[in-house]
Amino acid sequence: MNDQTPPGFIAIEGPIGVGKTTLARKLAGDLNGDLILENAQDNPFLEKFYNDPQAIALPTQLFFLFQRMKQLKKINQTDMFSSCKVADFLMEKDSLFAKVTLDKDELELYQQVYENLTIDAAKPDLVVYLQAPTEILIKRIQSRSQVNGQPIKSEYITKIAEAYTRFFHYYDKSPLLIVNASGLDIVNNETDYQQLKQQILNTRTGRHYFNPIPFQAAN
Repeated sequence: MNDQTPPGFIAIEGPIGVGKTTLARKLAGDLNGDLILENAQDNPFLEKFYNDPQAIALPTQLFFLFQRMKQLKKINQTDMFSSCKVADFLMEKDSLFAKVTLDKDELELYQQVYENLTIDAAKPDLVVYLQAPTEILIKRIQSRSQVNGQPIKSEYITKIAEAYTRFFHYYDKSPLLIVNASGLDIVNNETDYQQLKQQILNTRTGRHYFNPIPFQAAN
């Protein structure tokens, strides 16, 4: 395989506010790939969840589970020789969120559904995990919330970020690229994006870390 040939299925992951969807959109467009988005805004329970998590956590989580599996079926149904697929989620992230948001009885019920539903879920050829300090995530989310009106508590963001850190510390089901996204600006800085894209194209096996070097113009 040529080093510049993209992996067949790339999953972009990371906590809320880190830039998963932005990277997935840009990468899919650049690589002429198929974009697969989880479309969180389609979840009718989500706004109520942010206002009162305990009251509506289970239906919120089950909606996401069914939605994500429906999206992944598109990969199983397509020709393996077709263009690459880029998703802004990893299937396992669903249970990661469930463990944070559900109580013991709800989690047991959820896990039964999850285990039966995800048996044939497509496995990524590469997972790109974007990480950033919690304070940066909160700042980005607060800025975004001013636009879409969804209140997200900082305590929830902290729990999710910590859950991602624990999860990817042990993750070994697919090749993994861990990216320090703290200072990345792939929208306005083409150098940032090209550095990251090259790293993605060159990652084929194992676990790798990418800490982008800030671009400095020559004097």
